[in-house]
Order: sequence, then C-alpha cells, then structure tokens
Amino acid sequence: MNIVPAIAVGQAIKKLRIRKSSPGRSRIPQRGSVRKRLQSSQSFMSSGVDHDLEDLEMQVVRYKPEGLDVLCRKSKFTRKELQIMYRGFKQVECPTGIVNEETFKEIYAQFFPQGDSSAYAHYVFNTFDHDRNGSLSFEEFVMGLSVLSRGTLQERLQWAFNLYDINGDGFITKDEMTDIVSAIYEMMGRFSEPMIDENTAKEHVDRVFLKMDINRDGVITFDEFMETCRRDENITKGMAIFDTVL
Repeated sequence: MNIVPAIAVGQAIKKLRIRKSSPGRSRIPQRGSVRKRLQSSQSFMSSGVDHDLEDLEMQVVRYKPEGLDVLCRKSKFTRKELQIMYRGFKQVECPTGIVNEETFKEIYAQFFPQGDSSAYAHYVFNTFDHDRNGSLSFEEFVMGLSVLSRGTLQERLQWAFNLYDINGDGFITKDEMTDIVSAIYEMMGRFSEPMIDENTAKEHVDRVFLKMDINRDGVITFDEFMETCRRDENITKGMAIFDTVL
C-alpha cells in the first residue's frame, strides 16, 4: 500500500533544487503578475552566497529571505547545504526567489511525460505553501524539503497526512483520498501497475480507506493514519526513500 509515490516527490524536489535555466532562454512574465526580485540581505551576503541582482527591467517588489542562521535552526540542513540550495533555488526558473505553482507543475511534468502530473503537483505544492499565497519562498521550500529528506518517520507521515487532508480540517475523507489516488494514477499514466481505469482507483481507495478507518466512522484521523502506517512495512520503507533526495 503506497500512500505517497516517494520517488516522484523526491525526484521533483531534487530537480527543483538543482535545475538551471537554459542559456539564452528568455523569460516572459505572466500577464497581471508582479515580478519579484530577490533582495540581498546582510546575513546572506556575509555567508558568501552570490547576490547578483541582474538588470532590472521594471520597478519590482523585492523578496528578502531569512538569514542562514535562522534557517539552520529551523531546518535539518547545515549552513553549507543551505548555501548550495540557495544558489540552485535562484537558478531554477526563479531568480526572483519565488517559485509559483505553474513552475512547480512544469518540473513535475518533465518526470512524468507519459501522464498528467498537474493535479498531483498541485497537491504537493499546497503542502509546501504554508501561507497559501500561491508561491513558494525559499524558506517554505527549505522547510518542506527538510521534513521529506531529513525528518523523522512521524514527521514524514505527518506530511503525507497533510497531503491527503486536502481541506486541512484534520480528517481524511474518502473523497479526499480518491482525489489524491486519482491524481497519482493520472501522473503515472501507462506505466502504472495495474493499468489505470476508473475502477482501479476506486478499488484501491476502498481497500486502503477500510484499512485505515479503524473505528468505521467514515473519516481517517491522524492517529488512525499513523497507527495503520506504522504497521505497514511497505509504507515505512517507502518513506525512507526520501533519505536519498539530497
């Protein structure tokens, strides 16, 4: 029982961390959007991170990241790792220091051309976007990656629970589980096993939901989710895959 395609998330967030823009590629801002550029902060300047502010084509709202020391305390990364991640973050389609949902979806699409990953990428994006403003700051990205790649089993399972708890009310309904499972099947496309059809997703959800809804009240609580996952060796092994992300 795979509650979350760990390799899919791991590959995508690793790609987001290290991908560089193609040389000479022009970037056209979306209509109606405000282009933001990253403002150098004293703490990052002193840490040796490159803060080249390229030619500004317009007045922009500048985004200022937290200092390295703060992120070191909040996350499970070293100062050096954060420096490397920050450079990569700026070079990934987001020299402004902000990743929007469309960019996030484009990165997922590169890994799953055989299917449609947009729905699943949307749900993953929401677990990272804590302030729900439609974009990921460097801090949000670091904190999400910290949980997935360095977090305890409980922290990773909490992340997975939040993924399925789409409306954030603290419970997973069968409809929510169906939405996530369907998104996974759509993403995997013709390479999924068994072959995808509407009944396959429904049968999978029925089986997993019945197993997790221990008290049979029609919703899955975090405690029920944790208890079921801890008893399932496949889930535990699946979550461990995130250890290889960095």
